[in-house]
Amino acid sequence: MSGELDKSQFLLPLDQPVVTLDVATAFSQLSNTEKLYAHFLSQAAWTGGLITLLQTSPESGPVFVLLHKLFSAQHPSKFRQTAIAHGFSDTDVMSLFVYAAGVFTNAGNYKTGRTCLGFPPEGCTTYFSSNCTSEDSARVQNWLKKHNLESYNTRCFKSILASDVGELQVDVDGKYKYRLVQGDYCLLMKLLNRALEKALPYTNQTELFMLQSYIRSFRTGSINEHKQGSRLWIQNKTPAIETYIGFIETYRDPAGVRGEFEAFVAMVNRPMSKKFKNLVENAQQFLGHLPWPKDFEKDHFLRPDFTSLDVLSFAGSSIPAGINIPNYDDIRQSEGFKNVALGNVIPASYQFAQTPFLSVSDVKLLREWRVLAFELQVGLHELLGHGSGKLFRKEADGNRNFPRTLINPVTGNPITSCYQHGDTFDSRFGSIGAAFEECRAEAVGLYLSLEPSVLEIFGYKDEDADDIKYVNWLALVWAGAGRSLEMWEPGRGWLQAHAQARFVITKVLMQVGVVRVTQPHRDDLLITLDRNSISGPGRNAISHFLLQLQVFKSLGDVQSAKRLFGGLSEVDEPWLTWRSIIISRKQPRNMLLQPNTELVNDTIMLKTYKPHVEEVITSWLDRFQDPEQVYSAIIELARGDFPHFT
Repeated sequence: MSGELDKSQFLLPLDQPVVTLDVATAFSQLSNTEKLYAHFLSQAAWTGGLITLLQTSPESGPVFVLLHKLFSAQHPSKFRQTAIAHGFSDTDVMSLFVYAAGVFTNAGNYKTGRTCLGFPPEGCTTYFSSNCTSEDSARVQNWLKKHNLESYNTRCFKSILASDVGELQVDVDGKYKYRLVQGDYCLLMKLLNRALEKALPYTNQTELFMLQSYIRSFRTGSINEHKQGSRLWIQNKTPAIETYIGFIETYRDPAGVRGEFEAFVAMVNRPMSKKFKNLVENAQQFLGHLPWPKDFEKDHFLRPDFTSLDVLSFAGSSIPAGINIPNYDDIRQSEGFKNVALGNVIPASYQFAQTPFLSVSDVKLLREWRVLAFELQVGLHELLGHGSGKLFRKEADGNRNFPRTLINPVTGNPITSCYQHGDTFDSRFGSIGAAFEECRAEAVGLYLSLEPSVLEIFGYKDEDADDIKYVNWLALVWAGAGRSLEMWEPGRGWLQAHAQARFVITKVLMQVGVVRVTQPHRDDLLITLDRNSISGPGRNAISHFLLQLQVFKSLGDVQSAKRLFGGLSEVDEPWLTWRSIIISRKQPRNMLLQPNTELVNDTIMLKTYKPHVEEVITSWLDRFQDPEQVYSAIIELARGDFPHFT
């Protein structure tokens, strides 16, 4: 990689904060059958999550095996005693513990959000072999579109050598030969499917068919089977145990179209879910408040499930606060989706949080209302942000899902672009798609949080309503102005979609004077949100911005999207100067420590841990019943990948 790196930004501190996910109450309310279902699903999730290691970097899988073997042979507490007895300092030992815990929780040897993603030599990826370029990516994407194939569960290797993996399709296009083969990650997929099969006896009928579709998908590589499982997942309303598994989010693919493997198992938090249910029941009314013409909204509102969940197991590179899935456009537009807020993740994320660059009064308000405001924002962001808007399509037979006479409300001219057969939002918007969509969803959350009827659903009226909407805007603005540049690198750009989205929104509000950033001292900033301007100039600015975002998304107008979003994403002065101040006040991200389940005499027991780095390692030692199988699978897969990254 070229350019100078501030290596300190890529390290975990020795005093790395660790917080536990509180799940005991929710777990205790499950029946034994539900606990057995959750147990085997969790085993499948943790096994499948090991795929993320291989998606992060070529060395992440072997590093995981080395560390897991080391501490399996000698428990961390015993290892500490042995190391110190042989002349190592406590700092030496703690450094290794923090590194190991970081590899385990981040699914690789990079801090979450700090991976320099991109095509070699500027960036790091295992979604493409090291000899692939962005031009190769575009060429492959065109070939996939031509053959009506989606790339969620694929990787792209250039000049692949002869393999014993079965070819599904061979095609010659000009001077390029394309080979579609199956079997990537097959050794881990076999172990994953064994765990899913053990969960089958504890399902209802919908869950049974759902898991069977997932099993077939993971055995064959069929996206259609995973889509069928996703349809059944949508139909499985308000279950006691929620789970989703597969190649889901495209944030870490440089091309923005390939999914990172993730899986979660969680239990319903009924009190918070009741608020979200009320939000769903009124969603059609709130969609009408959004600042785009009704032709740009879906023809029929597909009422989704929306629940607050307490996470039992979440396998992947990081744990979000909320999810709106599945990501398949054809299902989302015509059949629906589900929203989940991960209720025990939100307060855990804010433990130990400091908020520099704010006034004393704003810090006090943020401390009092932040978790509640974030629950509100997550609800609006997921349901009415990601869940809103229509994609205009022209099918292969020429049929369109929009009137030919429709006028573009941004330009005042007739519509000139739309999605063609085989296009998806991800394939059209590529590398800017994730940040663009997160920005749209965040802006919807800000916009609708000003609606009194929305606030009443969450129990806020009068002075409380004023405080919650102010803190909701303040929290996002603080994240945009006071933290987001932690996720931007000179010469590399933005490293994280949500950070980029919040930075862009902050700049929109600064343009109309609703937000001000000043530098009262050489090493300090002051972020100010004009409370009296939120409902006037602030709302108007977000309204106009949202209209543009939705129109560009609906039309698949990537060029206009890049001009608007790309321009606002630029980091120039005074932000370049301010970034050094922001970096100097950076706080370590909390490491989330998850529990395990274990089968004891036909009963599933919950095993919890104390919030220490050593306990993070212990939790991962307890996670796999037959670690040698896991080690063998990871090493063999990594060895097979090796020729593509040398």
